[in-house]
Amino acid sequence: MDDQVRAYLKQNHSAAMISLRRDGTPHAVRVGIALVVGKIWSSGTQTRLRTRHLRRDPRSTLFVFEGQWRWLALECRVTILDGPEAPQQNLRLFQVMQQGMPVEPGHVIWYGQPLTHDQFLDRMVQEQRLIYEFEIQRAYGMYGETPARAG
Repeated sequence: MDDQVRAYLKQNHSAAMISLRRDGTPHAVRVGIALVVGKIWSSGTQTRLRTRHLRRDPRSTLFVFEGQWRWLALECRVTILDGPEAPQQNLRLFQVMQQGMPVEPGHVIWYGQPLTHDQFLDRMVQEQRLIYEFEIQRAYGMYGETPARAG
């Protein structure tokens, strides 16, 4: 991941995540993403359709966007992190995504409501939350000083 990609991802957390159905057609959903410990993470659950798609075929494309004209496409391989540390990983993800927001210390916003860290972790367990970790295979778009092209 080059510095321009990293800088763009630090500022932009909205993306469309495309996974592949069994017949090869794309399935797109809007997701939140963030760089956490140098890796691109997004949250999901055990029961999400995209989780089933990724367990069968780990290829995914992220289309990261902002409110203006800039965009970034990332062709990736996804690893699903669903071990006992997944609730804590989700907490870290949402803390990064919510940096700069008016959130009380020790709280995270979840569906518009502030939850304490303990309440949030309990909710992550209840919802069977996991993390999608994206390994970039190719990046292209109009996200930096000059347009980047796929190679």
